[in-house]
Amino acid sequence: MKFRSLAVAAVAALSLTALAACGSSGDKNDASSGPKTIDVWLMKGSVSDDFLKRFTDDFAAKHTDVKLNVQIQEWNGIGPKIIGALASKDAPDVIEVGNTQVAQYSASGGVRDLSDKKSDLQGDDWIEGLAGPGNYEGKQYGVPYYAANRVVVYRKDLFAAAGIKTPPKTREEWLAATAKLNTGGNQGIYLPGQNFYVLSGFIWDEGGDLAVKDGDNWKGALETPEALKGMEFYKQIQALGKGPKDSDEAKPTQTDVFAQGKVAQMIAVPGAAELIAQANPALKDKLGFFPIPGKTADKPGAVFTGGSDLIVPEASDAPDAAYTFIKELAGEKWQVDLAKSMKYVPNRKALASQVTGDEGTSAMAAGAANGKATPNSPNWAAVEAKNPIKEYQTKVLTGGDPAAAAQAADAIITEALNSGK
Repeated sequence: MKFRSLAVAAVAALSLTALAACGSSGDKNDASSGPKTIDVWLMKGSVSDDFLKRFTDDFAAKHTDVKLNVQIQEWNGIGPKIIGALASKDAPDVIEVGNTQVAQYSASGGVRDLSDKKSDLQGDDWIEGLAGPGNYEGKQYGVPYYAANRVVVYRKDLFAAAGIKTPPKTREEWLAATAKLNTGGNQGIYLPGQNFYVLSGFIWDEGGDLAVKDGDNWKGALETPEALKGMEFYKQIQALGKGPKDSDEAKPTQTDVFAQGKVAQMIAVPGAAELIAQANPALKDKLGFFPIPGKTADKPGAVFTGGSDLIVPEASDAPDAAYTFIKELAGEKWQVDLAKSMKYVPNRKALASQVTGDEGTSAMAAGAANGKATPNSPNWAAVEAKNPIKEYQTKVLTGGDPAAAAQAADAIITEALNSGK
């Protein structure tokens, strides 16, 4: 989702020459016999050419009654395109959508309810950060496809020099280790003041949330005691470095700051390590990963889960064939292959053990077990467009009253989430 461009930044651009041209295949299933053709929209960067060829070749061999027309879509401008498709009579049969977008599309009434497929797909084992957003008003519209989440990227050499033999597993251990590292011209951690996804995890750990449902309406929840505790921890850890208090991870780009060689830790998806190494090859073999620590050692910290779900439009004229495609792509064989190929987190918790060969992916999968998503409202995008949470963070980090700042942000969140009612 919001950090998807970073998660796939090191992935080579997809070659589209082997794929069918974008656009509907027209009256694809009017014939009374022969295989059904289904149009599938996958997003650019979610799969590699090699993976897609392996999958489509295998699918064609196993399902001779279904013909795939896979089309790669750009993220830029995809929202209006999907909304238009869902309102049409000639929609694609399967669409990959960002996990936090499922509620918005489902609210339109143009998405098929797949609740009866959940058991067949072993949905009780789905990671919550994908399954939760895919469920809107008690119905499962989105089938988890793949996930990615933030971990701590750290300098192994600086940890060793500070006498830190193993990565911290609790918040207290993390604060103590970071304080040790924040010396001699080095930053213990580079954490910009407005990384509200990281803040979300700290709030969830305390039992709070960014917003909560209040009857038929929503209300901002930053002023709750739980959310304020999450912000207090953010302030503590953020102070152990020189991250700006009034900007996010993109201003300046935090991988560039880390590459300068004076930062011991940062919070990012594992793919950030490749960008750091590109900017400073001397750091390539010095980087490691661990899950964001939780309040207790038995459970990693909560993290925002980005990623995608698969939906079937109501207008699909081949819903059974569409489900056949989803069952294959969301099934164990291809979930493990995709995770290993693209360094993603599989859609089921039980599959995490199958990606332990890569340190970054393994740390990410461990954190994903405690992954969550932003409030499941069709209007959440309106909140992020205004983003009062970032302004709230800056106010607190620069000495403002936390409760007053939270109250002001909550008012904006509440208004945005209830607009149009």
